[in-house]
Amino acid sequence: MQLSTKARLKETIHKSDKNRINLEQCISNFKKNWQLFVLLIPFLLFYVFFIYKPMWGLQIAFKDYKLFGGIAESPWVGFKHFESFLMGPYFLNTFKNTLMISLYGLIFGFPIPIFLALLLNEVTSRKLKKAVQTATYLPHFISIVVIAGIVVNFLSPSNGLINIIISKFGGEKVYFLSKPEYFRLIYIIMGIWKESGFGAIIYIASLSSIDPNLYEAAYIDGANKLKRILQVTIPGIMPTIIIMFILKVGKMIDVGFEAIILLYQPVTYETADVISTYVYRIGLLNARYDYATAVGLFNSVISLILVFTANRISRKVSETSLW
Repeated sequence: MQLSTKARLKETIHKSDKNRINLEQCISNFKKNWQLFVLLIPFLLFYVFFIYKPMWGLQIAFKDYKLFGGIAESPWVGFKHFESFLMGPYFLNTFKNTLMISLYGLIFGFPIPIFLALLLNEVTSRKLKKAVQTATYLPHFISIVVIAGIVVNFLSPSNGLINIIISKFGGEKVYFLSKPEYFRLIYIIMGIWKESGFGAIIYIASLSSIDPNLYEAAYIDGANKLKRILQVTIPGIMPTIIIMFILKVGKMIDVGFEAIILLYQPVTYETADVISTYVYRIGLLNARYDYATAVGLFNSVISLILVFTANRISRKVSETSLW
């Protein structure tokens, strides 16, 4: 018993010394690189004031919010607003549209940056490669308002380029943005055009980290260009693909409402109205802040569940995961 007590005491002292050494190393590291830590201050302040501080307002999702009484004086109503949304007439349609648009974006939009990065990786001409990269990156830096305006003009029933081409071939002009069956296709194509080039940057950076000796070994073994891509390139960037896929799954429910608001009309609500646009209309236009907060919180919880699920599956299937 006495030996056991001495052993525990020695272990405690050892841990205390180890913690003290780690603390001294942290202090020394801070003194050497204090300029880098100073640069972190603006980002920390941004997250404190614009990310974490607004979370205080999430409690109005569980209250009957009174504008002039404020959060503190508003009475608690529990899950009343959540029940109203889940049992309401708009839940099934908005939830279905959100999932459908996100699923189409995942199926058709997610692989495009990968293919683009693989194609650019095979281009030998530096001028051509830079020209293609510039042309594909540029739409990302253009405002979504401008992008939506271009799409509207292209699809205009009077003088839109698409309808001009249709009429040249003897077809009838179509007002695409007033047709619910065309809205998802238009939204997905616009998203691919705007973001595929910028999304390829991560994969291009990942491609640069692949050991060239692997390509040489595959070439010596008789592998042609396609086999080298399938057996060397894609496995080399697979961890990056998995991480990006997990992040994409986490954003499935969080469909960007700006582009949809700029494109949709009441006649296309059937296929265009998603949870985020519903929150915009209910919260800002109808001033039902408590109900809109509850819907937005529901959206965030579903996104969190999707991220955890995708990460857990990835960790079981492969060795790559976010955490």
